[in-house]
Amino acid sequence: MEAVEISDPDKIREILKGIVLEGDGFTTDCLLVDVYDAGLTYPDYFKATGEDSKAFLNGVSPAWESYHLRQGKKVFMVYGSGARGRRLHTTETP
Repeated sequence: MEAVEISDPDKIREILKGIVLEGDGFTTDCLLVDVYDAGLTYPDYFKATGEDSKAFLNGVSPAWESYHLRQGKKVFMVYGSGARGRRLHTTETP
């Protein structure tokens, strides 16, 4: 998939609700729910890169491999695949 970078919160939420991640490591039936659970209720930055055959966007594979979201100082990242599996990292910048 082509890399994408979006700063419209409504478009970001629309994309996130269609992302399903399967395979090893971090998985989800709806990435939007995980983003909300991490405290990002109105993400204003989204970047997705790479390609992952076990990631789906609106039921179509492959989707992106890595995701980076921000809301203010909160950061939510999903990255990696392969032998080590996919990882989730959330943090708050100073």
